[in-house]
Amino acid sequence: RSRGHTLTLFNRGKTKPGLFPDVEKLTGDRDPNKGEGLKALEGRTWDAVVDTSGYVPRVVRASAELLAPHVQHYTFVSSISVYKELSRQGLDETAAVATVEDTATEEVEKHYGALKALCEQAAEAALPGRVLNVRPGLIVGPDDPSDRFTYWPLRVARGGEVLAPGDGVDPLQFIDAR
Repeated sequence: RSRGHTLTLFNRGKTKPGLFPDVEKLTGDRDPNKGEGLKALEGRTWDAVVDTSGYVPRVVRASAELLAPHVQHYTFVSSISVYKELSRQGLDETAAVATVEDTATEEVEKHYGALKALCEQAAEAALPGRVLNVRPGLIVGPDDPSDRFTYWPLRVARGGEVLAPGDGVDPLQFIDAR
């Protein structure tokens, strides 16, 4: 916004709807089978889309296909969890990604990484050559239910010896969602 861009937010309008009062908000659901679905996006044009909430390929495919004729660029925020072998150091975008036998599954907790990889593929199929897949590490913050980050500072604050994974020089990056 500080550079003169016009922003539009698309969400269900349920969590903190008063945030960003000077930004256009469209209400709907990523899942085209729920409520008004993607209807609010129909007939609109944008230069770029940043998709931060795709977890199921069917849902990403629906929004990417709807938007394909109306956007120049699509950024999909994926996950480092897409990689098949997370224990390998130095992974880059050429590394193998996780797979799942049943590509129609929507069991996100069970197949998170493989489903994110399929979401990347769905976006690319809808917008060939116009997709950037971002694979961040741990995104943490107040609404992160995983306890991946908060456990450690709270445990260290209690004092005493702490058994921790790694050798003290392992690379790790946290992104604070705030």
